[in-house]
Amino acid sequence: MKTPFELEHRLGYRILRWVLSVALVSGILLSTMQIILDAQRVSDSLDRQGSQTLALVRDAATQAVFSIDRELGQQVVDGLFQQQAVSLARIAHPDGEVLAENHRPLKPAAFRPVTDSIFKAERSYEIGLTRRKNSDLVYGVLSIHYDTAPTAESWLERSTLTFASGIARAVILGLVLYLVYHFLLTRPLLRIIDSLTQVNPDRPDDRLLEVPDSHRQDELGLCVNATNNLLVAIAENQKKHREAEDRVVRLSRHDNLTGLPSRETFLGMLAGAIEESRRANQMLSVFCCGIDDFKSVNEQYGFHAGDLVLQVVAERLANEHGDINLLCGRLGSDQFVVLEQHLKDDYQAVATAEWLLESISRPVDIEGHEVSVSATVGIALFPADSIHADQLLQRAEQTMTLAKNSGRNHFQYFVASLDREIRERKKLEKDLSIALTGGQFHLVYQPQVNLESRRIIGAEALIRWTHPERGMVSPDEFIPLAELNGTIVEIGEWVLDQACWQAALWARKGTPIRIAVNLSAVQLKQNDIVETVLKTLRRHSIPPGRLELEVTETSFMENLEDAVDKLKQLRKEGINIAVDDFGTGYSSLTYLKRMPVQHLKIDKQFIQDLLVNEDDTRIANTIIDLGKSLNLSVIAEGVETEEQEYYLKQRGCQLAQGYFFSRPLLPEDFEKFVVSFHTRLAEDNV
Repeated sequence: MKTPFELEHRLGYRILRWVLSVALVSGILLSTMQIILDAQRVSDSLDRQGSQTLALVRDAATQAVFSIDRELGQQVVDGLFQQQAVSLARIAHPDGEVLAENHRPLKPAAFRPVTDSIFKAERSYEIGLTRRKNSDLVYGVLSIHYDTAPTAESWLERSTLTFASGIARAVILGLVLYLVYHFLLTRPLLRIIDSLTQVNPDRPDDRLLEVPDSHRQDELGLCVNATNNLLVAIAENQKKHREAEDRVVRLSRHDNLTGLPSRETFLGMLAGAIEESRRANQMLSVFCCGIDDFKSVNEQYGFHAGDLVLQVVAERLANEHGDINLLCGRLGSDQFVVLEQHLKDDYQAVATAEWLLESISRPVDIEGHEVSVSATVGIALFPADSIHADQLLQRAEQTMTLAKNSGRNHFQYFVASLDREIRERKKLEKDLSIALTGGQFHLVYQPQVNLESRRIIGAEALIRWTHPERGMVSPDEFIPLAELNGTIVEIGEWVLDQACWQAALWARKGTPIRIAVNLSAVQLKQNDIVETVLKTLRRHSIPPGRLELEVTETSFMENLEDAVDKLKQLRKEGINIAVDDFGTGYSSLTYLKRMPVQHLKIDKQFIQDLLVNEDDTRIANTIIDLGKSLNLSVIAEGVETEEQEYYLKQRGCQLAQGYFFSRPLLPEDFEKFVVSFHTRLAEDNV
């Protein structure tokens, strides 16, 4: 047998040779791959920048060449030259005649022979200028050339640093690994082998180690063999010991009959959940479920049947809901407890309470007999009802006991006023489900006025609900409910259909105006939303350009990629897209840049205190300026005074709507208003 010194020397030499070789080769390969990928990314970035720049100024260039406006064309070209990489910009007619042009020489650089072969010295991009998409009539050509030197210089610096640092890191890593192996593995191994032979077999481990083929004659082989001898000796003892411990723990912490956590265990879980909810500033709810008249089940079918019912109920509560935020336990006798975390509001607990009642009330098959039971549920909320675990559970139990005095198979909240509010909201949700078929909805239309021409160019369709008992119900009250239970999809389709029908009718009467319809986040998630909109337009023979869909920032942010794709399909068909309530959501320019948007609507909360509140005025001005820079129309909502209308017009806001012009009107009133409004305008002009 070789001496420990010889084994250590041989292993250390092999580690050093392999680690350095592998690290060096890996460093070269990885650095080269990074440089190649970076070059591809830079090349793609140049092409993308060129395409985006052309798309950004396309409308302005089209207007310049269409109206043969050299001054406007030169402004577009000079604007492009604000980018240091642009070496040439030209707007020309189809026959080659130049309307506007500017150029500058390529940047001289010593590295050009290298980078030009990769990125080309100069990249050119060109786009035809047409008034409409998919039109064959080209009014001119917009061309730009990019000097690749600035970008290539940055890429070359990164590449040099990447390659050098890659090699350096590889060598350093190889040396460090060698030293780590030498001091932490090779030298201590012989001492570890000696120590392992002295280990008491009562100290367990979880698996046998496999001897690596290449280390059977070195320190690792000796260490693994010694370890395996110990593991074989203690494996059986370890298994028996663990099983005994698990059995003791389960008996002490779980209910013997149902396997659910006991009261004491559940209280510990509840305390931990309360602490977590306190840190996250979230709500949680505790449901105490008592089976109604469980005594009669035992008397009629026997205690064995009663135990089976409890086991089935426990199984349903623990496994059927499929929500990781639910925890269940048994309080004793016929009482169970359920904990739900991460509540958005107190109303969310209603769905869980209804599921509990439904799950418990389903019949249980016991030896050919169907046994039916029901339950009463008491609900307590954190932090509204208590911030302590034991008190919160106690109040849920008290509520359940009180609820049983007033009937069976229902739920009740600890706070009476909250319970009444929840039930009223639940009734409103039930009424909402039949409101559409009951003909309780109607649409009103609020005019949208062009501030420059003072003419009505569009109308926003707004839904109203006339409840048979409550009268008019505010959209702010029933729209969130409709989005929560999914009825907003059917309601939204009805609104779209009615608005398009009305727009077609007005067009036949000689008033062709644009109709704006709100599109909720739930509708935008539907897979068939694009086809639904297009079918509605075709059914009423409405030109796509006469429809505007208003989406909020939060609606497309929930699933950005899917929303962008659907809205681009709609925009491709010619439908206008507007961002509603702009400034109240994410307001990210990155996201806005990706959206196929034509209009920004300033939320009315920034307009109502315009010229009074400096912050609101500043926000409104910022949105107007942003619209100008992105070539988007800006619509102001909630204009109520002449001063607001005058200020917005002077600041460059194109469109407005609000009570200063008109409240939302029924269709026949809207028609009269349009006539009178334009008549007054004509008289004022005279």
